[in-house]
Amino acid sequence: MPDPRDRAEPVQPSVGHSTSTAERGSFCLAVCSCGWTGPARRSRDLARKDAGRHTAG
Repeated sequence: MPDPRDRAEPVQPSVGHSTSTAERGSFCLAVCSCGWTGPARRSRDLARKDAGRHTAG
């Protein structure tokens, strides 16, 4: 069962990939519709940058 504290917020979409950020407790991570997951970060901005690097490359 998902944790009710977890939230996902969309990040700029890319062709073939739909990325968002998800909060897990005090951490934030980037996730993608292709199954990729970025590292857990304390900074939402860094998680968004991880998502951007994933969709760019």
